[in-house]
Amino acid sequence: MSQPQQPPGWGAQPQQSPQPHPPKKSKTGKTLGFGCLGVVALIVVVAVFGAATGGDSTDGAGSDQAATTNDKPTSGEAKKDPPSEDKASQADQFKACVAKGGSASEKAAAKHVTKVTGADKNNDVLDAAEVFTDFTGGIMGPHASDGKLIASAFGSCYDSENGLVTVYDKSGEMLSNGNY
Repeated sequence: MSQPQQPPGWGAQPQQSPQPHPPKKSKTGKTLGFGCLGVVALIVVVAVFGAATGGDSTDGAGSDQAATTNDKPTSGEAKKDPPSEDKASQADQFKACVAKGGSASEKAAAKHVTKVTGADKNNDVLDAAEVFTDFTGGIMGPHASDGKLIASAFGSCYDSENGLVTVYDKSGEMLSNGNY
């Protein structure tokens, strides 16, 4: 009688002992490397955040404080700038510009402007102005069209290569934005 035919590789070779497994690699180097990478990434994020917020963040509050602490001129030195009460605010300057050259609907919308920031700083790289109003409702509210009118009027009054004006309602929600 002949032996039953076995598939190749089945029992044709004598049993061999299994090969020993290579020793497990230590993961401490990889863990240490990724840990250091995390620390470096954290430092970079903190540096970028610090540069963005701590650079030139004069929104008027710091400069007013510096001006009021040294209001008296020293001997022989005249005051260079009049006190800030004599100057018109950015909101008043914007309202005056709209009153001078705006349409009737822009003039009506501009009466609701309470504060303007960033209109005095133009570097034509990324100018960002903010207009605050006493409107309510945000971008989907009933005064969204008034926000668009204010943004349009701002573009007529101010000029920048890459300016962006954002109009907010009284609760800080965005009403509109536009280029100027």
